[in-house]
Amino acid sequence: MFRIRLLLVTLTLAACLGCGLKRNLAEAHIRRGDAALAQRDLNAALVEFRRAVRLDPELAEAHAKLGKVYKQAGDLDNAAKALETAVRLDPFDFASVFELGEVYRLLEKLRQAVRAYMLACRLKPRDFESHLRLASCYQRLGELDEAIRAYQQALKIDPQHALAWSNLGAAYDMAGRQYEAIRAYKRSLECNARQPLVLVNLATVYLHQERFEVAERTLEAALRMSDQLSVAWERMGYCQWRQGRLDEAIAAYRKAIAINPDNARAHAGLGVVLMTRYLQNPDDLAAHEEAIECWHRSLEIDPQQPRLRKLIAKYQVQREPPLLGFEP
Repeated sequence: MFRIRLLLVTLTLAACLGCGLKRNLAEAHIRRGDAALAQRDLNAALVEFRRAVRLDPELAEAHAKLGKVYKQAGDLDNAAKALETAVRLDPFDFASVFELGEVYRLLEKLRQAVRAYMLACRLKPRDFESHLRLASCYQRLGELDEAIRAYQQALKIDPQHALAWSNLGAAYDMAGRQYEAIRAYKRSLECNARQPLVLVNLATVYLHQERFEVAERTLEAALRMSDQLSVAWERMGYCQWRQGRLDEAIAAYRKAIAINPDNARAHAGLGVVLMTRYLQNPDDLAAHEEAIECWHRSLEIDPQQPRLRKLIAKYQVQREPPLLGFEP
């Protein structure tokens, strides 16, 4: 009996020594992988981290580092698998949990990304980026109340972050909460005044409220910062059309299209203004023809515009169908 116990102890010690040796070898490969990463040699790093995983499949650090290198190499599927294993082995490692959320986000697996970021927020409640990423995923999923709460939590951590304020403004706007959106956009501009796109978003809310004069002033401020901003010229065209200034609206829409020929909204808006001109002056057949062509061009760029299809059907000239065959 004593000999059996001695043999069991010996085998257990040998197994432990073997495990310890494998762990030491795996950690040596991790160090070599880190050195390869420092030299920006992703292939060599992958080789070393894979060897570390094979030697010690229970070593969370090896899986985490392997996942990060896969991510850098653009292999997001394998990055997700490696990071999932790392998180399973060590669910309290914030860095691995956050990286897994990032990979899911890049893979457009937004629901999984939300779960990862929520865990990251629990592990580090004061981490700004985790709350910001969580809010962004909720926003893309259309879960606006959750997005707004997450943005608000991020801004409690960093109240001077211009992007978080502007994203919060967009979430409010999507939720139909226009005055909250205006306040958030203005707070973003207080943090960083040189944000022409935020000015365009602010002007867009004003346009929805039919506050055309203040919208125009806001768009002018955006264009002073960046006069090659197609979306700003497109919004300006709409603003001027709504105020009855057709020539200025046409010029603004043409400027938007010149900057970005694939701006579907600018083509559609130009068509509306030209058709308005034709309806005011039915002798202006050129305006009618160009309006229809603008709408067709807009639909070529973005076919998902049922209202434009209805406008074309309403205003295009009905021609006789061609004759088929010969009459006797």
